[in-house]
Amino acid sequence: MTILTNARIVLDDRIIHGSMTITDGLISAIDEGTYSAGIDLDGDFVVPGVVDLHTDNLERQVLPRSNARWPSRSALVAHDAQCAAAGITTVFDALCLGDIGFEKERNQTFADGLSDLRAMAGTGLLKSDHFLHLRCELPAAEMPGMLDRAIGDDLVRLVSLMDHSPGVGQYADVEKYRRMRRAEGFSDAEITAMIGFLQDSKSQYAAPNRAYVLEHARERALPIASHDDRTEAEVARNHEDRIAIAEFPVTLAAARAAHDLGIVAVAGAPNIVRGGSHSGNVPALDLIHAGLVAALASDYVPASMMEAAFACVNQGVMDLPAAIALVSAGPSAMVGFADRGRIAVGFRADVVRVRIHEDLPVIRAVWRAGERVA
Repeated sequence: MTILTNARIVLDDRIIHGSMTITDGLISAIDEGTYSAGIDLDGDFVVPGVVDLHTDNLERQVLPRSNARWPSRSALVAHDAQCAAAGITTVFDALCLGDIGFEKERNQTFADGLSDLRAMAGTGLLKSDHFLHLRCELPAAEMPGMLDRAIGDDLVRLVSLMDHSPGVGQYADVEKYRRMRRAEGFSDAEITAMIGFLQDSKSQYAAPNRAYVLEHARERALPIASHDDRTEAEVARNHEDRIAIAEFPVTLAAARAAHDLGIVAVAGAPNIVRGGSHSGNVPALDLIHAGLVAALASDYVPASMMEAAFACVNQGVMDLPAAIALVSAGPSAMVGFADRGRIAVGFRADVVRVRIHEDLPVIRAVWRAGERVA
């Protein structure tokens, strides 16, 4: 049994100054007031463990510099430690299925990541609870074969449909796409050739691959997400296909259309921390102000989750319980988890101790299922 006392405990609708008891990995009691025994948290906040539905951070550990690939299992352990230190107790490792032209390393990252997670998920050595989010590149010819290798695994809990072809989604502006690739060191001839290849691949593969993913995800009753929706027509098509989650809508119109159709939206936490989108898309805070976001995801910076939640409070967008729900209860509900994401009796004791220093939330301790992991 573990007792945490003298804490500001963030519940669903309020904050209490009190104590929490953890028994056999579950929250067994929550009381107002302090105990004479237990771990004194000095008035720090206690919030639910973060549930991150989409992080590319594993890819960044595998390839910390261009042409400097890191051993994959070592990269997974480093990624896991970063997630736990950021208060993320449940992490969906978003692995990309399919070569999108300029990032050929991703297919190897998928193969290694799938193998490593299968090998390590049940060992008790990972600090966070890991699941798989399969990001399916619809224009990629090899994507269905990669999906076949993973879709039956119990680790897979979320599937998303992606199309990173130039001319659609976040790359709708083809000239901006060219500039981005030039900045990465590609020549104009290479960029022109790849744009043609990707657009041809989209024409040939995107429609049948979309049908293939939908069929196999539905067979397993997996939640399905769209990605980078730009237009109301795209959202309407997703609704027809019974897609229930919209990841990172890039326009206010798309986010509003999704909300009106009952599709729940995920926004990027880094967008909030940085004060806007790195791709020039709609600011996430605008979507939150409009009541169009049900969850945040870290995308490419694990630490952004807790920082974004507190930034929503600092900027007067919402109170702390509502902001914390964006990184805990909200994402938990999207993927059907009923045992985590809230501080409540009977829930898993995934909890995070947070102290505020000059508006910055500093994570001081993390428990997953009652075990201290950071």
